[in-house]
Amino acid sequence: MRICIGQTKPYKGDIDKNIERHKMFLKIAVSRNINIMIFPELSLTGYEPELAKDLATTQDDKRLDIFQKISNINNVVIGVGLPTRKNDDIFISMVIFQPNKDRFTYSKQYLYPTEIGYFTPGQKQIYLKIGDNIIVPAICYELSIPEHSQKAHENNVNIYIASVLNSVNGIDSDIKKLSSIAINYNMTVFMSNYIGQSGGYQCAGKTSIWNNHGDIVGQLNDKNEGLLIFDTETKEVIRVCL
Repeated sequence: MRICIGQTKPYKGDIDKNIERHKMFLKIAVSRNINIMIFPELSLTGYEPELAKDLATTQDDKRLDIFQKISNINNVVIGVGLPTRKNDDIFISMVIFQPNKDRFTYSKQYLYPTEIGYFTPGQKQIYLKIGDNIIVPAICYELSIPEHSQKAHENNVNIYIASVLNSVNGIDSDIKKLSSIAINYNMTVFMSNYIGQSGGYQCAGKTSIWNNHGDIVGQLNDKNEGLLIFDTETKEVIRVCL
């Protein structure tokens, strides 16, 4: 299986522009025969809590239909980030598209303290089974909550994919945490991050992959958008800088 993670520079609050950018990333990724691609936290809006109420939508938003089409045509799973709404509750969510299946939404269960007041915690973890692999998504702060990765381990997860906004001040700490998750639970671990500015943060890039020994086997820089692809069979890593 080939797993792809993206490193993007978001357009603040502009879902349409970010969709176009995502389409370009996906075109490159599917040409490398990927099976799944995950983008950073709130990738379709940027990390903008103060705008989330106005930007929030649902997984059935017609603007997202293009991702289902790409999924169906290319037999690829796609995870994109944006705020979602249910009644008066706003969630930090990842909408997941699977080939010729109904899309579904995973919402961040563990909120960072500054997110409380803007967002509501999600209530349910989801798991993706692709071939012999069981994949769990984590959204940013969740990687810092031991219960999140421990529960994943208890559910036989072998691939942990963190979709994040990570700042230059927080990246080193989270790199250590993700390495520990890989070691402690014998998982292959991924982190998809932004570059540039978002939500008042200077984003750190360094989108990374760890093997199940906790070693970084692939990493992008802190300046360029790009893709990291990992082949779970051959252990090959492909870097694409844009």
